[in-house]
Amino acid sequence: MASGSDRNPIIIGGLPSQVPDFDPEETQEWLDSLDAAVDERGRERARYLMLRLIERAREKRVAVPEMRSTDYVNTIATKDEPFFPGDEEIERRILNATRWNAAVMVSRAQRPGIGVGGHIATFASSASLYDVGFNHFFRGKDDGRGGDQIFFQGHASPGIYARAFLLDRLSEAQLDAFRQEKSKAPNGLSSYPHPRLMPDFWEFPTVSMGLGPLGAIYQARMNRYMEARGIADTSQSHVWAYLGDGEMDEPESLGQLSIAAREGLDNLTFVVNCNLQRLDGPVRGNGKIIQELESQFRGAGWNVIKLVWDRTWDPLLAQDRTGILVNKLNTTPDGQFQTYATETGAYIREHFFGDDPRLREMVKDMSDHQILHLGRGGHDHRKVYAAYSAAKAHKGQPTVILAQTVKGWTLGPNFEGRNATHQMKKLTVEDLKRFRDRLHIPITDKQLDEGYPPYYHPGRNSEEIQYMHDRRKGLGGYVPTRVVRAKPLVLPEDKTYATAKKGSGQQSIATTMAFVRILKDLMRDKEIGKRFVLIAPDEYRTFGMDAFFPSAKIYNPLGQQYEAVDRDLLLAYKESPTGQMLHDGISEAGCTASLIAAGSAYATHGEPLIPVYVFYSMFGFQRTGDQFWQMADQLARGFVLGATAGRTTLTGEGLQHADGHSQLLASTNPACVAYDPAFGYEIAHIVKDGLRRMYGENSEDVFYYLTVYNEPIQHPAEPENVDVEGILKGVHCFRSGEKGAIPAQIMASGVAVPWAVEAQQILADEWNVRADVWSATSWNELRRDAVETERYNLLHPEEEQRVPYVTQKLSGSEGPFVAVSDWMRSVPDQIARWVPGPYQSLGADGFGFADTRGAARRFFHIDAQSIVLAVLTELAKAGRIDRSVLKTAIDRYELLDVAAADPGAAGGDA
Repeated sequence: MASGSDRNPIIIGGLPSQVPDFDPEETQEWLDSLDAAVDERGRERARYLMLRLIERAREKRVAVPEMRSTDYVNTIATKDEPFFPGDEEIERRILNATRWNAAVMVSRAQRPGIGVGGHIATFASSASLYDVGFNHFFRGKDDGRGGDQIFFQGHASPGIYARAFLLDRLSEAQLDAFRQEKSKAPNGLSSYPHPRLMPDFWEFPTVSMGLGPLGAIYQARMNRYMEARGIADTSQSHVWAYLGDGEMDEPESLGQLSIAAREGLDNLTFVVNCNLQRLDGPVRGNGKIIQELESQFRGAGWNVIKLVWDRTWDPLLAQDRTGILVNKLNTTPDGQFQTYATETGAYIREHFFGDDPRLREMVKDMSDHQILHLGRGGHDHRKVYAAYSAAKAHKGQPTVILAQTVKGWTLGPNFEGRNATHQMKKLTVEDLKRFRDRLHIPITDKQLDEGYPPYYHPGRNSEEIQYMHDRRKGLGGYVPTRVVRAKPLVLPEDKTYATAKKGSGQQSIATTMAFVRILKDLMRDKEIGKRFVLIAPDEYRTFGMDAFFPSAKIYNPLGQQYEAVDRDLLLAYKESPTGQMLHDGISEAGCTASLIAAGSAYATHGEPLIPVYVFYSMFGFQRTGDQFWQMADQLARGFVLGATAGRTTLTGEGLQHADGHSQLLASTNPACVAYDPAFGYEIAHIVKDGLRRMYGENSEDVFYYLTVYNEPIQHPAEPENVDVEGILKGVHCFRSGEKGAIPAQIMASGVAVPWAVEAQQILADEWNVRADVWSATSWNELRRDAVETERYNLLHPEEEQRVPYVTQKLSGSEGPFVAVSDWMRSVPDQIARWVPGPYQSLGADGFGFADTRGAARRFFHIDAQSIVLAVLTELAKAGRIDRSVLKTAIDRYELLDVAAADPGAAGGDA
């Protein structure tokens, strides 16, 4: 591996414009030589010489300006291609069988009465790219390690299933159950790579465009992180990401290229299948997507390998002494190449070669058939092997292979290169016959004419199948395969949580700090302390986590090659190659990708990591919600902290920072266990139970989301008779009413619990109301339990009917019930139908704004006085008090005047 200084130069390719010329005579000799080359041999020859000099300069590590794009030809010259170690004829037959079965599987999925569809054109274009990987590069997990991590392009899944069928990893019944996961259970196959749906097969969910490349970058980085910290030997693991050229338009696809280059992730290879087509048409009809991507990747510091043409072009390029052919390739737009893929050899002769006599001369001895079959590099096994070998051998940089292919390749003239090919799912009988003939599949016309097209298997003892098994055995096992080898962790004893359970005494702290204190004690644990992975988007100090800098340190593979400006301080910024904290900069997408990679390490590498991702609450589920679904799909585990939560606790920051809805967004994710705790002892029990559920015996594929706040409060000590079950299931009685004759119930969560307690006191002192205060630690979990209970009752009418937990818990309490939180009313309204009595919710609906906390709460009518009014209103509805007191309360507390509210605790900042 290249040294740190080689991998991360501060200046890349700079020119010494301010350096004096110490030998002008030598300089002039070089310039004269260039002039002579131009005058005597022409510009093309001079250009060639310059390019060779630049190439040699790079080999000698001399800083020269980077070329952002090169000619539209293969990066690897024919003379530099390595020996191809496989049997190309056998591999061709294997690939033909795979192509056939993939297309037949999708076609059969369109049979009458099913019609679930599928995609065949993507795999048809990328089949050779995968096949070479399967036969020669992708490492399996049989040696007990993580093998290679392969991010398969989502729309290519039929081809991966088809290959697994040949290897007897999947049955014909399973292929026929493609996209029929429930109706054909247990044989159903998921549409795309989904580990949650096929947990023994797929490792990485990739069909949400852009998340594959992003996830691959941070997976490669996580591999290096785990090795640097001595957690797992990932030195033999390589990350492969298979992507589409249209997919690269997603901002997530290219947005984090720099981190891969900056950290020298030469354990990462992108393979971009450049079939020049999006879903509906050309990617760059008037341009050249390969050239564009080359410039972007080179500019980001990646090694770029272009795989444009197959071996049939080699003789033509070898005789191109004037550069006329290369110039034609350079200047022909993608839209025209797409047209050539659908036309005849005569058309190509006339329109590509015909406008210049030198080009016509090159192909005068070639038939139209030969011209038609001048192919794309991504379909040539030898060329693909050369590109992969070069990528694996390259050190100090990540590599991208830009491989040109034809979408729908081999599927016939109705599919190949057509704009609509992505949406085409079924082959006609005539299409199938042409396809069969092209692939030399031994299936008769009669078989195709009668019924559905059959699958093809050459036989378990055939030469082809034995070859496939041998290749996978030599590479360490079958892929894709997901294996969970991790053992349950030895979890901390109760005493680890003792500090949090004592409360904060006279000190006021925010729940964010209460969590950080628990985390600090957990990280001291000798069993699991080293497994915590701290992740934050440039906000560690905001969340009070700078206390971890001196001990845990920030991970940087280059260490800290400078003197920190705060080096004399106790909490100085400290970077280390073995650091425990991931500081991903201002990139929530990058942080979430780190979270997913760390949270699934228990399966990827058999070593559990416990990621703790802390972020501004507003910039979590709202900004990167798609990635949290990816996290659920990947069965990743860990803790997600929405800090500075709530609509009114961070009001100094204004609208964009005021989160009043992320709990609602979290409720939509079935794998997310979401809590809104109020006090340190609640957090302690939630974290302890989260560790048990995610990392203990019988571990579950869930992740925990805790919303914590930046408002300092005094945290009470844990009561002796603490209701742990209630805390974990979502609601417990925090404080029973002691004064007053008229009963009522107040339910509150998070930062609203102190307001409820204040309202409880006012109601007792001024209105003769005895209100109990309930801490609703999870509105979401209460609803989830109730929904599951109703589902059970619906399907088991003859069994004893179950009662939702929230109904059981509140059944002995006399209403009305008033719910309040710093969230929009939809959050507590989730449980309304199961509350055993009149129910009203208060919430911060609408946009946030900048003001004092008190003013904001008065505006939304969620402060203590507004809670009092809500309780009185419900009592008036029930006839327990006279309605006249409502106007009295409004006037007494000046509830219509925002400015009259107590500003509350200072500090609307983070």
